[in-house]
Amino acid sequence: MDTTIAKQLVDKIYEKRKAAALDLEKQIRECHQQGDQRRISQIIDQLVDMFTNTHNALHVRNGGLIGLAGTAIALGVDVAPYMDKFVYPLLDCFVDAENRIRYFSAECLYNIAKVSKGEVLVYFNEIFDALSKLAADSELSVKNGAELLDRLLKDIVAESASVYIPLYPETEKARDDAQGVLVPYPDTDHLGLRKAFSLAHFIPLLRDRIYVVSPFTRSYLVSWINVLDSVPELELISYLPEFLDGLLKYLSDPTEDVRVATETLLADFVREIRDITIVRKRADEKAKSQRDAASIKQSDHGDDRLPEFSVDPSERAVFLPENDERSTYGEDLKDDAPTDIDYRDTGAWVPGQGVKIDYDAIIEILIQQLDGEHDEIQQATALRWLHEFLNFTSEVLVPFTPRLIPAILPNLAHHVSMIQSAAIQTNKSLFNVIQALPSPPEPPTRPLQTAASRLPGSPTPTASPSTSRSTTGRDQDIPSPESATDSISPNASVAALSRSRTNIAALDPSSTPRVADMAPPPVPITAGASTSRPHSPVSFTSQQNSISIPYTAAPEEADLFDYQATVNELTIQFLSEFEETRVAALKWLIMLHQKAPKKILAMDDGTFPALLKTLSDSSEEVIKHDLQLLAQISSSSEETYFKAFMMNLLELFSTDRRLLETRGSLIIRQLCLNLNTERIYRTFAEILEKEDDLEFASVIVQKLNIILITSPELADFRKRLKSLETRAYGQALFTTLYRSWCHNAVAVFSLCLLAQAYEHASNLLHIFADLEITVPMLVQVDKLVQLIESPVFTYIRLQLLEPERYPYLFKCLYGLLMLLPQSSAFVSLRNRLNAVNSAGFLHIAPKANIASTLSSTRSKIGREDIKWQELLLHFRSVQSKHEKARRLALGTEGSIFFLWSFGFRERLGQYSSGTRIELAAGGASEGHWRNRHDNFCTGVVTATRTRRIAQRDFIAAKPTRAGGADGTVGRCGYCADGDGIVEPGGAVGAASAEAAENDDCEWVGPEVTRP
Repeated sequence: MDTTIAKQLVDKIYEKRKAAALDLEKQIRECHQQGDQRRISQIIDQLVDMFTNTHNALHVRNGGLIGLAGTAIALGVDVAPYMDKFVYPLLDCFVDAENRIRYFSAECLYNIAKVSKGEVLVYFNEIFDALSKLAADSELSVKNGAELLDRLLKDIVAESASVYIPLYPETEKARDDAQGVLVPYPDTDHLGLRKAFSLAHFIPLLRDRIYVVSPFTRSYLVSWINVLDSVPELELISYLPEFLDGLLKYLSDPTEDVRVATETLLADFVREIRDITIVRKRADEKAKSQRDAASIKQSDHGDDRLPEFSVDPSERAVFLPENDERSTYGEDLKDDAPTDIDYRDTGAWVPGQGVKIDYDAIIEILIQQLDGEHDEIQQATALRWLHEFLNFTSEVLVPFTPRLIPAILPNLAHHVSMIQSAAIQTNKSLFNVIQALPSPPEPPTRPLQTAASRLPGSPTPTASPSTSRSTTGRDQDIPSPESATDSISPNASVAALSRSRTNIAALDPSSTPRVADMAPPPVPITAGASTSRPHSPVSFTSQQNSISIPYTAAPEEADLFDYQATVNELTIQFLSEFEETRVAALKWLIMLHQKAPKKILAMDDGTFPALLKTLSDSSEEVIKHDLQLLAQISSSSEETYFKAFMMNLLELFSTDRRLLETRGSLIIRQLCLNLNTERIYRTFAEILEKEDDLEFASVIVQKLNIILITSPELADFRKRLKSLETRAYGQALFTTLYRSWCHNAVAVFSLCLLAQAYEHASNLLHIFADLEITVPMLVQVDKLVQLIESPVFTYIRLQLLEPERYPYLFKCLYGLLMLLPQSSAFVSLRNRLNAVNSAGFLHIAPKANIASTLSSTRSKIGREDIKWQELLLHFRSVQSKHEKARRLALGTEGSIFFLWSFGFRERLGQYSSGTRIELAAGGASEGHWRNRHDNFCTGVVTATRTRRIAQRDFIAAKPTRAGGADGTVGRCGYCADGDGIVEPGGAVGAASAEAAENDDCEWVGPEVTRP
C-alpha cells in the first residue's frame, strides 16, 4: 500500500486510522478495476501481518483490522478469492487476550460478511465455532459485537444456505467427505455443483459442541438450531439423532431462558416429525391404492398383454431412481392411467415430502434418557416423546418393546408426578399398540385328546372362556383367548412339573431360568434380545429379506414383535419394589398370553415357577392378576398340566404355611372365579387323597372346606353338591371330595351336612367317639356351630321344622352338642334345638302327603347308589393313619411339654398386650429351641386374642419334622407352622403371634419334659 496510507493506518488516533482505511479502500478499487490482483494480494498480506503479529502495538493491530475491513468493502463479493488468506488469521483474533482486538476482529468480519454475502458460507464451520466462544465472552462490548455478527450470519444462512453456489468454486475449502453422518444426504445437487453451505459437513461440528455447559453458548447453539430448522430445504430433522442427546441435557440447565428455548425447540421437532410421518403415510397409501387400481386394470386386460418378465431389484435400480413408487403399466394401458398417479409430477411442493427420519436412532436416545442417572425433566420429556411416537408412528416402536418395558414400567410408581403421569400414558399407549397387533400364526399341531375329554362327566377345561370360568358366570376383566384347546408339545415331560419338594427352590425368581432358555429360540429381531441390547433394531426391509419363521409358509411376514424377549423383561419386573410395576407386568403377560397362548408362558417353561412364587406377594392386587394369568395358562393347557399346576400350588402351601394362612383363601377363591370350580376341587381332592403329609392334608382340607361353605363365588357349586340324587354330578362329586375330606373329621362332617347326607353324618359321629378328641378338633366343631347359625346353613335350620322328613338331622346336631364342652358354642346350639322343642315340632309330626312320600322315596333310591359303608371304612382308615402318625411322633421326639394347665392359663392371661412370651422349653440353661441367629423362638400376646391364646394356642413344644432318627434335629414348631392352632403333641404357635425369626431351628439340650 502507499506509504502515506500505511503510516496513517497505524496512527494512535482512531480518526486518522479510519481516514486511512477510506483511502486504502479507494486504492483497492483502482487496483481491482485495473485487474492488479497481485498488488491486492500483497496489500492483504501486509494487513494480515499487522494484526496477527502479537509484538505490534495495539493501535497497529487495530489499524490492520480496520484496513482489512476497508479492503473487503472495496472488493465486495469479489473478495472471495482472497478470503483464504485472512479468514483464519482473523478468527484467531477472536480468542486474543486483548478485549479491543476481539471486538475489532468481530467488527471486521461483520463488514466482510456483509459484502461477501453467500461466499462467506464456505467458511461457515470455522466462523460458527469461533462465534460460539465469543457468545460466552466476559466483556460486554465483545459479546454485543459478536451478537451483531451472529444475527448477520443467520440472515445469510436463512436466505442463501440452501441455494447459494459460490461464484469462485476454486476458492472453496476442500471438505472431508461426510463420514459417520447418521442419515447420509447428498452434499451436491443434481448438476454436480457444490453449494457454499453443507449441512452434512456442519453436523459433526454441532455434535461435538452440543455438550457445552455454558448457558450463553447453549443459548447460542439453540438459536442456531432453530434457524437451520426453519430452512425447509436443509432438512435438519434428518440429522436430529446426531445432537438430540446433548439437546435434551439443556432441559436441566439452571438458566430459565435456556430451558424455555430448548422446550420450544423440542416441541417443534416433535410436531415436524409428526407432520412428516403423516405425509409419508398418505403418500404410501396413495401409492398402494394406485398399484391396486393398476393391478385390477391389468387383470382386465390380461388376455391381450404380452408375458411380463420379472426384474431383479438390483437390475431395476440401474434404470429407476431409488424409492421409485410409480406403478408399472403395460404399454397398452398408459393412455388409461390416471393423470394424478404421482402427485410429485405436478411440481407442487409438499412439506415433509421425501424427508428421511431415523426413527430407530431417535428412540434409542430416548430410551437412554430413562435411566436414573438423567435429570427428571429429561426422563419426563423422553416419555412424552415416546407417547407421541406411539400415536403417529407406532410401528417403529414395536421392535423396541423389550427395551421399553424395563424403561417405562418402573416409572409407573415414580415419586415425581410428572414422570409418573407420562409413564402411565406411555405404558397405556404401548399396551394398546401391542394388543392391536395381529396374533402370530400358530404352528400346526395334531389335535390331542385331553384327559378331560376321556373322562365321563368331566368338565371340558379349555373349550371356551365360559367353560374354563367359574360356574358363577362372572366374566374376567380381559377376555380369554379364542382357542385354548391345543396342547403344548406332547413330548414335554410332565414329571418336571410334578409336586416334588426337592424342587421347590425353583420357585425363586432369582434362580428361575429365563423363558428364552426353556422355549424354542425366538425370531431374531435383535441380536441377544434379552442379554445384550443392540444399538438399534434392524430395519423392516432387512427383516423381510433375512428372517423366516418356523412353521409358517410366508417368511416375508416376519413378526417384528419379540414375544420371548418381552416376556423375559416382564418377568424381571416381578422383583420390583413397586406394586404398580408388578401389577402392570402381570397385565402385560395376561394380554400377551391371550394373543399367543401357544408361543409364550407354557406350563413347562421357566416363567411358571416365578408366577407361583408371586403368589406370596404382599399386594392383594398382584395376587389377583397373577392368579388370573395362571388360570389363563391352565385353561389353554392339557388336563395333565392343569393337575401339575394344582400340585405345585399345594406344594407352595405346604412349604409356606404363612402364605396358606394369610392368602390361601384369596388364592383359592380367585382361582374358582377364573376357572371351573368343580375342576379345581376335584383335582385338589384327587391329589390330597394320596397326600403323605397327613398334618398338611388336614390343614388344607380344613381351609378348602371353609371356602366351600362360606365363599359366595362357590354358591352354584354348593347347590350341585346337594343334588346327590343325580348320578352324573352330585354323587360322583360328593364321593371324590369325601375321600380326601376324610383327612379332617370335622370337615367331612360339614361336607355331609352341606350335601344333606344326615344319616351318614350321624354314623360319622359314632366313629368320632372312638377318635382322640383333640383341642383343634373341638375348635373346629366350635366354628362349625357358628357356621350353622350363618345364612349358608339357613336351609338346615328350616329343615328342623320337618322332623318327620329329616330325623337324622336332629341326631347330628344333638351329637355335636354332646361333643362340645361347656362353651358359648354349646349354649348357642342348645338354644337353637330348644327353640324347636318348645315349638312342639318333635312331638307333633304332621302326616306326610303323597307327594312328599314319593319325593323321599326317589331321594332314597338315588342316594343308595353311593356306597356309604365303603366311605365309612375309608374315613376310619384315614383317621387311624392320623392317630398312628401322632403317636409315632410322640414316641420318637420326646415327651410333650404340655401347657394346658389351669395355672398356666391364669398366668398367661395376666400378660398385657404386646408382651413377648418365650416358648423355649425348660429355659436356656436346660435346653431350648435355637435358630441360626441363636435367638429364642418367641411369641407376642395381642389385645384381642390373649384369652384364646391361653385356651388353645400355646399347647406343645417339639419339632414338627424330625431330621434324624432320634428326633433331636428338626424345625421349631412355631417357626415352621405359624398358625399354631394344633392338637396336643403338635406344633407350637399362635394364630395372632408372629415369629421373631423364620429360620430353621434345632433343639439344643435334653429331651423336653413337663415343668
